[in-house]
Amino acid sequence: MKTTPKKNIITAGLAAFLFFVFANGDAWAQSYVQDMKRQSARSDKLTGGAIEKTAPAPGDGNVKITVNVPSFQMTLWQNGKEVKTYPIGVGLKDYPIYVGMREASAVIWNPVWIPPDSDWVHVSKTVKAGEIILPTDARNPLGKMKIPLGYGYLIHQAKGAGDLGSLVSHGCVRVMQADLYDLADKIIAARELDVTKEQIVEARGTKKTFVAELEPIIPVEITYDTLVVEAGKLRIYPDVYERKTNTAENLRAELKTSGVEVANLDDATLNKMLARAAGKKQFVVSVKNIEAGRALIGGQTLAVLASGALERAAKNVVKKRKISR
Repeated sequence: MKTTPKKNIITAGLAAFLFFVFANGDAWAQSYVQDMKRQSARSDKLTGGAIEKTAPAPGDGNVKITVNVPSFQMTLWQNGKEVKTYPIGVGLKDYPIYVGMREASAVIWNPVWIPPDSDWVHVSKTVKAGEIILPTDARNPLGKMKIPLGYGYLIHQAKGAGDLGSLVSHGCVRVMQADLYDLADKIIAARELDVTKEQIVEARGTKKTFVAELEPIIPVEITYDTLVVEAGKLRIYPDVYERKTNTAENLRAELKTSGVEVANLDDATLNKMLARAAGKKQFVVSVKNIEAGRALIGGQTLAVLASGALERAAKNVVKKRKISR
């Protein structure tokens, strides 16, 4: 649970880069495990039908982070209860986010960036693989904070609100700066890390790298669950990576294993439900309506990310700009 200033950025950066190279050069973009059977942490199968929320409890270090890719949501949990959920952006189709278990090992303010040995870096005219790009360098895309997840995957700052609900990164999770600060504050409090308010103020107000190590690590579970029964409602999310998850067969199986009666649902109805989840739209319908034969007329097509989440993100950007003037 110790924290340290970044005394030897170059050594640490080179070590991380060499790990990339010897672990299989292009691992950042191409080599990733896809554990497609994992259920969204918000599924009724795991929550019992209701997600209990809680205010963060200082000193209770039993925390974890979950991400469900097609819903563009990241959640901080403490003892199985939802502390807060944040809107995110994720990896592009050609550079998808890792799906499976990862580990958050540190929270790093003003991070160094080392471009990976990947094709998208090779064609860049501004950076090269293995180059150490300091937080003071305008080419550094990580912003004010990163949380390493291993093998080059990161949670880091978004470029702007337009990243949210979009496929924008090279395998990383992008989060608005204000939300990253909030997440870090909650982790620091829960783990009782040896980080002072003065250190946080300095890290936010300068370009000096500051590291808060997470010992033990915080588990991070990343899922790709497009068909979720959550709090008594079926949510069908777009199959953003085109993994062929949104099929009538899969939807029927999801409903059955969630205890939903599907005898009155034919494939034509299921396919119409699936068709309503496209682009950045999800289809939502209550289990009661499904069982009452109102699967289509009782459902709604909604934005994957609620407008309120995007508006709050935009306001945070405006607020930050006003403060910095």
